[in-house]
Amino acid sequence: MSITVADVNTVVEGLWPMSGAESWDAPGLISGDPSAPVSSILLAVDAVAQTALEAVELGADLLLVHHPLLLRGVTSVAADRYKGSVLSKLIKADCALIAAHTNADVVETGTSAVLATLMGLDDVRPIEAGRSEGTGIGRVGRLAKPVTLGALAGTLASILPATAMGIRVSGGFDDIIETVAVCGGAGDSYLGAAEVLAADVYITSDLRHHPASEFRENSLLGTGPALIDVSHWASEWLWLDVAAKQLRDALPGVSVTVSEIRTDPWDFVVVQ
Repeated sequence: MSITVADVNTVVEGLWPMSGAESWDAPGLISGDPSAPVSSILLAVDAVAQTALEAVELGADLLLVHHPLLLRGVTSVAADRYKGSVLSKLIKADCALIAAHTNADVVETGTSAVLATLMGLDDVRPIEAGRSEGTGIGRVGRLAKPVTLGALAGTLASILPATAMGIRVSGGFDDIIETVAVCGGAGDSYLGAAEVLAADVYITSDLRHHPASEFRENSLLGTGPALIDVSHWASEWLWLDVAAKQLRDALPGVSVTVSEIRTDPWDFVVVQ
């Protein structure tokens, strides 16, 4: 009996329960025939033209992404527009599309937890606890031994895939860091969280000028940690390998591939 899109979706919901998704989120099966057979899956952070084309060229039956393609309402899926073009490519190739977003962030092996593990953090706990023990948004933990902020940024540069934006840091290069808070993806909404404020550094993505500036000024007064801003895509891409292994274990016989395409939106940077 062949494995179907519906079977894969059931596995996805088992690994990353929909109950863990934020109310504003839109994960799950986005397009595709639930009864269609699946023998090959491609994982990517984003459903964009390049990853859709990669899925088609690989002959994948399903593209599983982290970011939902239809997170916000659309009034057209015409093929001359980004989202319509992606859906058109996938539907014509009988390639289904599933997203696991905030429901994949909060689990014990979610996006932030993977980054915390790769950084070697101990005594790890969520920044904001979820519904069950060990789950929740972000992670905070302790380094095995203190390091300077500059050295920690260098470690991050070696862990994360390279992007144009690199690693941006607010804080003294020689500041000593022991407790680290991380939130894969956009995390400025947790700048005021107790676990973040108690850490020596907060690592996240998409930090805007005014929240980051205010946070920096408070930090200079001794009431907050240093900041490290990394690529949104890079911080979440690391999770794909872990997710792929979980899918292989749950779906024996199904080929699961992780896309190496960088879907970070920035192409180059000019250093002044």
